[in-house]
Amino acid sequence: MKAVYIIYNQSLTEEVQEILDKLSIRGYTQWTGVTGRGSVKGEPHEGTHTWPELNNAHLTIIEDAQVDTLLNKLKSFNKSIEEQGLRAFVWDIVNMV
Repeated sequence: MKAVYIIYNQSLTEEVQEILDKLSIRGYTQWTGVTGRGSVKGEPHEGTHTWPELNNAHLTIIEDAQVDTLLNKLKSFNKSIEEQGLRAFVWDIVNMV
């Protein structure tokens, strides 16, 4: 099992959810109003007067075999919206209840 943590501009929420739905990835936790700045080209998303945008995030636990398909869909989507920002990170799940 793998954990996939997806952070994205809040304006992309519907599209990210649609990717998960199309891949039949049902379980997730979502955070809204997440602040931060991308490590490469990203401008701050802090919900302030100066930096008004915010991010959202999804965390989903999926089978190892689903990871590449999900990352490929997210990578393809990100190419079309690079200025808005999307990142995904994968961790091993050692154990769970």
